[in-house]
Amino acid sequence: MLEIVKRRYLYFAISLVVIVPGLIALIIWGLPMGIDFTGGSLMEVTFEDHARPSTEEVVNLYNDFGFTDAKAQNAGETNMIVRTRHMEEDEQAQMLAEMNSHFEGDVTLQRFESVGPSVGKETAKQAAGAVGLAAVAIMLYITYAFRQVSHAFRYGVAAILAMLHDVLVVVGIEAILGHFLGWETDSLFLTALLTVIGFSVHDTVVVFDRIRENARIHRRLPYETMVNHSIVQTLDRSINTQLTVMFTLFALVLFGGTTIRHFVTILLIGVFSGTYSSIFNAAPVLVVWENKEWRNWFGRKAKSAA
Repeated sequence: MLEIVKRRYLYFAISLVVIVPGLIALIIWGLPMGIDFTGGSLMEVTFEDHARPSTEEVVNLYNDFGFTDAKAQNAGETNMIVRTRHMEEDEQAQMLAEMNSHFEGDVTLQRFESVGPSVGKETAKQAAGAVGLAAVAIMLYITYAFRQVSHAFRYGVAAILAMLHDVLVVVGIEAILGHFLGWETDSLFLTALLTVIGFSVHDTVVVFDRIRENARIHRRLPYETMVNHSIVQTLDRSINTQLTVMFTLFALVLFGGTTIRHFVTILLIGVFSGTYSSIFNAAPVLVVWENKEWRNWFGRKAKSAA
């Protein structure tokens, strides 16, 4: 039988190795907030075939008209997305006219979105509130669902710790990708994050439910052995279920187009992290708690110092 719980500290260390670089990137660079959270305008335009200028040329044109914070990104073969500070409708029409006069071929407006600064701040507050509310609701629900098991509260806390693991992985990688690829954190990122939370908790509950069943059947088994047996029993189901999702997401990353690539990539990373944390983190945390192993951590340090 696979000894997953026995190597729990190895898996905890792997999680730290993944999370710490993301936290460092988050402290140094922060999250590259999009207009949904900071306010601003987004304009997507289409150029004629083989007539699309470079992003630098478009940014320089915006700079000439006072939009010194403009950022341009190619989308597909002929489209370009430009993000700036808040832009009025007449300014958008003027910029479109200037692009038509400066560049070859017709420039067609595909979409224009504008969010005021106050709306962006309110959206950021609501995003943080949504994640916090989801965490509290999940912990309370799992505690209630496992009320017939001794120490039901531990199951809720362990599920939240696994969920926080996935949130930190996703947010840290978002900070890294945002810095190197120019991706911005928008409302779609929040959608992906909440979806990842749902997947993570769903898989964790499956493992916990098997632990609850085995606790009644195998009462004489040591707790650590029973938990490990439960993880192994659900291993095939967890991996097979999540692989079907990851294969679909991977196909979308390759062939889904530029506009959804950021969203799907974050989902793919989050689903993989959720699968890992459900198997290698959530249930082992229950064993650490049951054995009160934190007492030995400091004891070992004291012995080594002596």
